[in-house]
Amino acid sequence: MILSARGSSVQSEINPKHLQNPILSFLLQYWESKRRERALPSRADIKPAEMKEYLGWIILIDALPDFGDFRFRMIGTRVSQYFLADATGQTMREAFAPYGEPVVNSVIATHRKTARDKVVVRAYGGAGWLGRSFLDFDAIYLPLADDGENVNMILSAFTFDAAELIKARGVQVSLG
Repeated sequence: MILSARGSSVQSEINPKHLQNPILSFLLQYWESKRRERALPSRADIKPAEMKEYLGWIILIDALPDFGDFRFRMIGTRVSQYFLADATGQTMREAFAPYGEPVVNSVIATHRKTARDKVVVRAYGGAGWLGRSFLDFDAIYLPLADDGENVNMILSAFTFDAAELIKARGVQVSLG
């Protein structure tokens, strides 16, 4: 199933089967391996040391009551470089407010879909709606549940072409 965000070139795919991006593919396989016989893995199942080379692309998000908003618990350095800020500790409403209410609502809707429906969501496409120096991205959102059933966190990876980001912004971005 492909969904398209209103007013943008971002598309979403529910429960993607084939991921070409090696970072997203790794994270989906990792998440699947941690589920075992449960519907969803828990945060305790996720071991940063087991995904060390991917941590710069990883985001860990707390689901707030009724999935009305989400709070950034941890944001990888590459993701912070892309957004030109580290929003750790902020809610999505706070972090995306400068981009306008439609952006805030779209970002929250993607996370709400993941949490409420307990599905993996892939979002990808152009992010020019955030500003000129925001390039195409590819991201995956994976629900986590401490009790194996009720989502309380989302594990995510947000990827982009770092070399293209350097060219677009004319600034140094760590490639390591």
